[in-house]
Amino acid sequence: MPESLPDVPPVPELPGIMSAVEVAATASAIADWQLPNGMIPWTPGGHCDPWNHVEAAMALAIAGFRAEAELAFDWLTSVQRPDGAWHQYYLADRIEQDKLDANVCAYVAAGVWHHWLMFADRGFVEALWPVVERAIDFVLDLQTPRGEILWARHADGTPWSFALLTGSSSICHSLRCAIALAELLGHERPDWELSAARLAHVIANEPDAFAPKHRWAMDWYYPVLAGVLSHDAARARIDARWDTFVMEGRGVRCVSDRPWITVAETCECSMALLTFGDRERATSLFSWIQQYRADGGRYWTGTVYPDEVHFPDDEQSTYTAASVVLAADALGEPTRASALFADPESVLPPLVLDRLDDAVDSGAERD
Repeated sequence: MPESLPDVPPVPELPGIMSAVEVAATASAIADWQLPNGMIPWTPGGHCDPWNHVEAAMALAIAGFRAEAELAFDWLTSVQRPDGAWHQYYLADRIEQDKLDANVCAYVAAGVWHHWLMFADRGFVEALWPVVERAIDFVLDLQTPRGEILWARHADGTPWSFALLTGSSSICHSLRCAIALAELLGHERPDWELSAARLAHVIANEPDAFAPKHRWAMDWYYPVLAGVLSHDAARARIDARWDTFVMEGRGVRCVSDRPWITVAETCECSMALLTFGDRERATSLFSWIQQYRADGGRYWTGTVYPDEVHFPDDEQSTYTAASVVLAADALGEPTRASALFADPESVLPPLVLDRLDDAVDSGAERD
């Protein structure tokens, strides 16, 4: 890979569905709501969470807003706690929710690896490495002996008592990004590699390890989107509940028993389909969300059927816009970073499941 790539990458486009001009307008809408200090709130005057903030930074980078994306990482660095964590929600002038969500904290690794795939800027990666390292160490302190990662800590450090499948799946993806960053910089992190393998094993084989959230679409497709499952297992998982979550011609329900379509979940599910090569359904989902495009390139967060009422409160969120840009990139494949979600195996280190087997055998012998 070259030492550097163009500052302005080709903007994704999907002929007949979404033009490059439209993709750029959606990213520009995110930049318009970014605060001068780099924070990207969901809506003007609203709160920001670090996970969606990183997602928005990735979308900005995809559409050529590199300076704005890097400013977003500057803000993230400035508010990281000494223990490596971030609080769940921030307002412009204060912390809104002080819980320390493990998935929220881990996602910085995905953002930094995405930036490397976009620009091959080693200096950026070296500057952000201490931020990533502290965050991942905080997250892995919440891993149980079985392998799942507890959802969060209270601000006083007390851990929550359960793990979430969606969050742990996203963490597994972020952890592999962190391992890739470590390898790039010449740091050995065999403990991270083993933690990722343990986590992937639990996600794929032990559903009872997680709090039951079967109504939620994210629990359905996130193990697929995170690249944890084999292609056959991923396809079987998606097919098993496709009719439960997908409203034909409209999108993906955020919960199975309500007619609530959300653009972000639809875009994420589209990318999940790409991980095992189902481009036809992925393209269909992405084409459906164009009916929710609003003025200025923004998208309605959610829509309730049959009344077609937008929720919550006619919201058009930056995280929704970001999901659209990332899905457009994954489908259009104009950048090397598009593979991070469309084909994670091609740009991430493999899971060392053979080492996991050795560790389990060693533990049995000691017992």
